[in-house]
Amino acid sequence: MSWRKEQRRAERGYHHGNLKEALLQAALGLIAEKGAAGFTFADAARMAGVSAAAPYRHFRDRDELLSSIAQRGFEQFEARLSAAWDDGRPDTVTAFERVGKAYLAFAREEPAFYNAMFESGVPVDANAALQAASERAFNVIRAAAERLAALTPPGTPRPPAMMMALHIWSMAHGVASLFSRGDAARRKLPMSPDELLEAEVLIYLRGLGFPIDRRPPARGAEPPPVPPEAPSGSGVPPGRPWGKPK
Repeated sequence: MSWRKEQRRAERGYHHGNLKEALLQAALGLIAEKGAAGFTFADAARMAGVSAAAPYRHFRDRDELLSSIAQRGFEQFEARLSAAWDDGRPDTVTAFERVGKAYLAFAREEPAFYNAMFESGVPVDANAALQAASERAFNVIRAAAERLAALTPPGTPRPPAMMMALHIWSMAHGVASLFSRGDAARRKLPMSPDELLEAEVLIYLRGLGFPIDRRPPARGAEPPPVPPEAPSGSGVPPGRPWGKPK
């Protein structure tokens, strides 16, 4: 659901006392227009049609307002990624490609949420609810990476699933931020962002030793999952992948 539809609901709801929602939608509108750094707490109050003091009934400050928007964004992001992954159906590679397309589509269709989530400068680990929402979204990519790692060909060292998840997230985020965003900062490409990301991932997987075959895999061709690699030697510490590491 786009922020514009939610904003219309909020405008109707505010007349019944839904001040918090009205402020959230006002801030989303300002982010879409000016970016997360382009407005003040007072601007959000003014756009919502309330006094400058009114927002403090629900939010400690502007950062807490942005944090709430980012949390909602990650919740919607997780829902999109999960629907695209669909527990790896009908096969891991096809489902994984859908996840990449869903990532780019979210950045393109929800630029205000995307900006609040990744470009607002609000520390993810400063808010427990925001941190949990961001980790749930990342876990969809990690689950897909674990299934991909399980497809490592015989005789090829199996890459750590967390490392793959972080690399693939970085590729998707880079393409989304540069070429698939829904605002004026989007750069032009001689191909679609989906095609660019697909090419990146194919090159990456080939570098890890995966066979690059665009034909649908034969039924039952995927080997059963093997136990995950031991943490030692992976080079990737556990932590909070979307946020600032401690």
